[in-house]
Amino acid sequence: MHLRLHIVLTSLLMLFGFGWNAGAQSTDSTSGQKREAESKPAAAAVTPTTTDQEYHIGPQDVVQIDVWKEPEITRTIPVRPDGKISLPLLNDVQAAGLTAMQLAGSIREGLTKYLNNPQVTVIVSQINSRRVFVTGEVAKSGALPLLPGMTVLQALSSAGGFTQFAREKGIYILRNENGKQVKLPYNYKDVLKGQKEDILLQSGDVIVVP
Repeated sequence: MHLRLHIVLTSLLMLFGFGWNAGAQSTDSTSGQKREAESKPAAAAVTPTTTDQEYHIGPQDVVQIDVWKEPEITRTIPVRPDGKISLPLLNDVQAAGLTAMQLAGSIREGLTKYLNNPQVTVIVSQINSRRVFVTGEVAKSGALPLLPGMTVLQALSSAGGFTQFAREKGIYILRNENGKQVKLPYNYKDVLKGQKEDILLQSGDVIVVP
């Protein structure tokens, strides 16, 4: 009788111990995975960038210059009104009128006098020299950077759309052509329906929403 009771108690203790160990291992495994997940850095957000290789830099644009392994020269700077930028070793460098690749080549050529095979990358991070303007019955009137291939429809969207008083059929664009101001009518609803082609914007255009 005592022997059977001893065997039963021993079996129960073994089962209890096994279950406790399995639970502890599961908890430890879960905690370990949680700690591992917490220790890993969060994935960096990726922001898509559109670069027009044919875009020519202008005054007040902002350029990001990256010289590999040269943090003293790497920087983000605006183009001065005279069209130049200032860099260590090179002093003034002409930027306006050049593409990003041409400016990178110019900087690289200048740095070869001081550095061995410099690797230079230039990105136009802000386009401020080419602007269009939206005024009238829109949510946000003011200046917009003129992006490559930008249309009136895109500009109106960037301006936040219309107010309730806007006359969508009476929109027009003011543009300077050969020193004279011309007025281009723009029927928003017809363009939206595909009945008329959208208008490509030029630097200095003013979109008026009556």
